Amino acid sequence: MSVEVGTTGSTVPRRQLGRFLRDLRGQARMTVRAAAKELEWSEAKMWRIETGQTSLRSLDVQAMCVLYGAPVEATTALMALAKETKARGWWMSYSDVIPEGFDIYLGLEEAAAQLRWYESEVVPGILQTESYARILIQTDNPGVRVDEIDRRVQVRMGRQALLSRRARPLKVNVVLNEAILHRPVGGTAVMAEQLRQLIKVGQYSNVSLRVVPYQVGLHYGVMSGPFVKLEFPTTGNGQPTEPSTVYVDTFTGALFLEKPHEIERYSEAFSSMWNTSLDEADSMNCIVAAAKEME
Repeated sequence: MSVEVGTTGSTVPRRQLGRFLRDLRGQARMTVRAAAKELEWSEAKMWRIETGQTSLRSLDVQAMCVLYGAPVEATTALMALAKETKARGWWMSYSDVIPEGFDIYLGLEEAAAQLRWYESEVVPGILQTESYARILIQTDNPGVRVDEIDRRVQVRMGRQALLSRRARPLKVNVVLNEAILHRPVGGTAVMAEQLRQLIKVGQYSNVSLRVVPYQVGLHYGVMSGPFVKLEFPTTGNGQPTEPSTVYVDTFTGALFLEKPHEIERYSEAFSSMWNTSLDEADSMNCIVAAAKEME
């Protein structure tokens, strides 16, 4: 059994391990309830394992493989993969200020090859300036101590290293609703700096920015709301190391969508918006004009 694992953090190994164990359980024709009863675990624990929400000891993996009648080779490979689920990403030193579940997104973002991102109201986090990010974080977390706000800002700024890393820089295709360019978050000075940042990163070979102008009228983004589609590197045989995932950040929590029909729906939405947006050159002219208005 061959297992491709991520090299940064534990998110990808946890998700891979969970899928393998879920498949083994399915092949053994066992329900979650039956497996949990045999292992003397709760069904909630089984769900966390199979959805990649938790790390696992090698001995626990071995017990599951024995229960499911897995071959020795598969058991050995999955026990080795279990050790990878305890790896720590750079963001774990900020675990005290990272919102619940967002560490999963950070691990996926770190492992991704490409992001397809639509935003309707604010600049995507990975493209924000420190001042712009601070205003958003303060507004979303009233009453939080200044030092905690500082650490949350540091996490957001740390993600930007993915755009310029030497090995496999992250490719990012972004569609922005035009309203984002004209909303002076933090005042005109902060917004002008943010727009200049967009102009700068828009010159990167791995970053493509497009703007949906007001004139387009109704478009897919109005129905879908903001989302990020994460796509992952492929192996030697052309298969992705992880299935594509759509991340949707809501006011009260986050959603990770992976079902084929969900991925297809969001892929269609992004393609439609990308094709009806201004091209990169005209989008950049639009951002430059907005920056001049703010200065």
